[in-house]
Amino acid sequence: TIRAELDRYLQQEGLNIAQFGQIAGMNRGIISAIVTGNKSMSVNQLDLITEAMGLPEGHFYDLFVENYIVDHPPNMRRIEPFLYRCAELDKLDVIRRVVGAIMDNLLYSPKLFEIAEELLSQGRNAAALLLYEGVAEAEKYQHSERLAVCQYRIFTIQIGDDQSRNIRAAAVFEAFVERLDESDQLDALKDLANVYRSLRKWDKVDEMARKMRAKAEIQYSMKHEQRSRERDESVNKLSRPLFVYISYADLLCASVCEAQDDYQQALQYTYAYADLGWVEETDETTQHWIGLFQNWAECNIYVNTLLSGDISVLSDYVEYIAASKVDNEMVTKLLNVMFAANRYKLDINDILKRFDMVIDSFVQQPSSDIYTYQVVPEQTTRFKYELAKYYLNRGNYSYGFKFLLDVLSKSLANNKESFFIRCIRLFEQFKQFADVRTFIKYESLVSVGQRDRLFYY
Repeated sequence: TIRAELDRYLQQEGLNIAQFGQIAGMNRGIISAIVTGNKSMSVNQLDLITEAMGLPEGHFYDLFVENYIVDHPPNMRRIEPFLYRCAELDKLDVIRRVVGAIMDNLLYSPKLFEIAEELLSQGRNAAALLLYEGVAEAEKYQHSERLAVCQYRIFTIQIGDDQSRNIRAAAVFEAFVERLDESDQLDALKDLANVYRSLRKWDKVDEMARKMRAKAEIQYSMKHEQRSRERDESVNKLSRPLFVYISYADLLCASVCEAQDDYQQALQYTYAYADLGWVEETDETTQHWIGLFQNWAECNIYVNTLLSGDISVLSDYVEYIAASKVDNEMVTKLLNVMFAANRYKLDINDILKRFDMVIDSFVQQPSSDIYTYQVVPEQTTRFKYELAKYYLNRGNYSYGFKFLLDVLSKSLANNKESFFIRCIRLFEQFKQFADVRTFIKYESLVSVGQRDRLFYY
């Protein structure tokens, strides 16, 4: 026990309780009560004792769980500050033990959920995830809104670079969307659509977009028909203005059509989200979003016209890109140029040279926003693949293989099986032009892919 460890330390150092109390900055009566077992201790007192004994922070946390939580009636006044300290010190195994010890009783779900929400707001995602999982497991038969919110939080925390894990996370969470509050449903469908978009699951993107539009249209109509305080509070919970979910659904549907090479239908959806005269709000945030949609529409009208085969708009599109500010959308804009170049065998060396600094700056930056965290890195990988294809087709093998091996490596790291196989096929097409060093690196990556069952000969 912690008491025994403290008692042993006092004897070893030849200290009495009063002397140790001075070192620890604690009342001698409290120290005495702890040593004799007449008083339990708080995590703050434990930290003071641990520091006074010259031990690392959190040294006794496992014993604290044994002494004061396991096989004891849960005391949230003691447990709550302890969980926060565990999160601060990244003691995830200790948190897992605490959750396992107290979650047999559903009475503690609301408080544990509240702590998880606070940890999430502090950016302590790994600790929050353990609490959400504990609450979700305890409430799995309750069909509660809190269970659905837990699953939403678990989904957003788990989304990362591993695409196979992302597929599983999306599939599990999708079943809980309808249990969420109306406003949360819209953000959940948006986030699911963006994850499926990064996975190129176009049937799921289309399904999520249509559900989102239908729900958003109903809520928008109700918002303007009955301006109740409750309705306004529900709308205020949204991460974006309500009309955005309707227009973003059109943008997603346009992306589905583009992926299916149906550029005429994509243009119709693009015209739909460009025309926002029906939006009743006039505030600054609304105007900001209207400007974004009109900018995206201008870009995508060029894109769909270009990819449908009208290469006369290429120069205008390039000037449009040059006039744009450098942001997360730049990679997508230049990717469309690459698609057109490879599809219609265009020479775009001058264009690539013009944007070489922008291209070099493409990086994958972590973000809490699922679009930025998922769609942009996926587009960056696709851009490099198209760049590899372009250079290989034009006989620039050093550049072509450089980008191809980079994509192959990232596909391996992120479990992007379809990309991995496409890279294999492209390499096999041009392998006679690969030097020895390139071939060795390629063989090494392929052997790892075979080991991890990403690819079979």
